[in-house]
Amino acid sequence: MVIPVTGTANAVDTAVERARAAAEAGVRSVWLSQQFAYDAIALAGIIGREVPGVTVGTSAVPVFGRHPLLVGAQAQTSQAATGGRFALGLGLGAQVFVEKVFGTPYERPIARLREFLTALRAYLETGESDFEGEILTARTPLPSALAGASPTVPVYVAAMGPQALRVTGELADGTLPFLAGPKALSEHIVPALAAAADDAGRPAPRVIAFIPAVVTDKVEETREAAARQTGFYDTIPSYQRVLAWSGVSKAADLVEIGDEDAIAAAIARYRSAGATDIVLTQTDLAGPESTARTLDLLGSLTS
Repeated sequence: MVIPVTGTANAVDTAVERARAAAEAGVRSVWLSQQFAYDAIALAGIIGREVPGVTVGTSAVPVFGRHPLLVGAQAQTSQAATGGRFALGLGLGAQVFVEKVFGTPYERPIARLREFLTALRAYLETGESDFEGEILTARTPLPSALAGASPTVPVYVAAMGPQALRVTGELADGTLPFLAGPKALSEHIVPALAAAADDAGRPAPRVIAFIPAVVTDKVEETREAAARQTGFYDTIPSYQRVLAWSGVSKAADLVEIGDEDAIAAAIARYRSAGATDIVLTQTDLAGPESTARTLDLLGSLTS
């Protein structure tokens, strides 16, 4: 599940407490979105060290505004801190944030992603990189493998468009689709990703589907909260395309809200569509009691 990091005097303490509660319920992995208030890779490392046994990941750290060697060093550090239970999720990020917040032109995103992954994978796999592309240069002046950072950090990309899926299949370990319904997975994302990996001679990639879902009896009230929380995605062209693939017009239409049977059935639909792993997000939409019910359901499904 995705851990929300809000609500107390110390966000790091909150994240650890919520991850511990998820692990105690039987949840096997927790994920952190990258925000402007905290660093997701660092926080994942702290959580993984404090909560033994749980896998921790990021979904997703934008590649714009970052360098592959620095991200690789962060990832290695969290891998060592967690004893090998860290997963690095990357993404291109929203154009509006890249240009208006970072002041960086959102130019040639697919080429940037390819170069970033090429340099990063070499660094993570060997501790060295000697890459010079059209956009990025990444050369390690000294061997930079980190003791304890094993196995090699898996790299996933929040890729859903055809070109990004092609690069992801060739160079990453899988994808992290969010707000991509079962129809989008089965008809577009899974086939494109699998074909790219097969063409590159790589193992079958993981499809880690992020599903906004919450177990609650307050269905209509929660739907209103879901519409407010997800409305931003309706304005982003890349999400508009995936929503159309999914057969819906608004992101809120993909938020799963209902009792335990309804959410379990939704998870089953995503698995049938090709998801290899399921991560629930927006589990705090209906308050702490509903979050606890959602955790209990996840634990029962993974036991």
